[in-house]
Amino acid sequence: MIGVTKLLCGTVTPGDLLRYGRQTPGMPHHLLQFSTDKRPIVVWNSTRLCNLHCIHCYYEARNRPDPGELTTTEAKAMIDDLAAFGAPVLLFSGGEPILRDDLFELADYASKKGIRAVLSTNGTLITRDVARQIKKAGLGYVGVSLDGIGAHNDKFRGKKGAFEDALKGIRNCIEIGQRVGLRLTITRHNAGDIPSIFDLIEEERIDRACFYHLVYSGRGSKIMEADLSHENTRNTVDLIFQRTLDFHRRNIEKDILTVDNHADGVYLYLKLRQEQPQRAQEVLQLLRWNGGNSSGVGIGEIDHTGYVHPDQFWRQHTFGNVRERRFSEIWMDTSNEVMAGLKNRKSLLKGRCGRCLYVDICNGNFRARAEAVYGDAWAEDPACYLTDAEIGIEVNR
Repeated sequence: MIGVTKLLCGTVTPGDLLRYGRQTPGMPHHLLQFSTDKRPIVVWNSTRLCNLHCIHCYYEARNRPDPGELTTTEAKAMIDDLAAFGAPVLLFSGGEPILRDDLFELADYASKKGIRAVLSTNGTLITRDVARQIKKAGLGYVGVSLDGIGAHNDKFRGKKGAFEDALKGIRNCIEIGQRVGLRLTITRHNAGDIPSIFDLIEEERIDRACFYHLVYSGRGSKIMEADLSHENTRNTVDLIFQRTLDFHRRNIEKDILTVDNHADGVYLYLKLRQEQPQRAQEVLQLLRWNGGNSSGVGIGEIDHTGYVHPDQFWRQHTFGNVRERRFSEIWMDTSNEVMAGLKNRKSLLKGRCGRCLYVDICNGNFRARAEAVYGDAWAEDPACYLTDAEIGIEVNR
């Protein structure tokens, strides 16, 4: 996750506490994401049930419930362990997590245990009453997925009217003071809508927006060809940077981020090095503190049946099940070679990632994409759009 507003404009943003800093002594457990022995943010795909059918869904959600999903009692036991372990954030995702009857009970339970509970949703089910329940349950943030304007979003979501319903959900949250933002996965089919998305952010008073690069997982692997070319990715990231700066210059406070491609951080640093050398050094330090991709280290996933994965996209690798062993035990067990590799991956990286000058701030980017394309978890990430010269590789080597 690259905090574009923070890095480009030098502002203080709500996510700073999770992204930067590495001081362990005396820290309360909910801030341990700072530390050198940082605990992971945990994504819990709490259900596979969903009311939509998104063409890029990494979880391959469906319109029927899975009888094997964790029960309320099992979920509370999982939360007890996460709290004791020091996990700073539990992200309730799906499927559509609002379709779980016990969502608000579990979110309230996690909040009272000292874990910051947040929600990832398609937003179409957030009526005024649901918005009030979200706030009452102590969910600190709601991320609503929008993948374009109007019909473009509806095509992605597989349902006519999904855009308007999600927008109503966002408005219902804003109306009662519930912190809410939008999330968009960039493909060649919707990249042209990004200027309109920025207009929407301003018009609707949406404080936060995350622009996700496509990860080739689940149904997302079936639309791999819809990913942007390297040139178009660069142009799109430039646009995001420009519109973020425009907000800043007009004193409009927004938190803009890009997600799932740490090449963005290197690219931002290289641009600043040319334009603002002194500021660039500050950004370089922040990016080093951020540490780049943290699958298997600073972020992990538990699926609806209790299996633990290195992140929400890389579900073909399983380390254990919370029904059988505590998450904290599973996470610290490096007997699995993939888990051990992720925790100390730099020497394993191959290709351009293995020779990159900026591996300390990118950490090899997304291993799920590398494996999807090359069949090798340690191969180079094919979505890196930086040139060999930019990342310090001699062309003739």
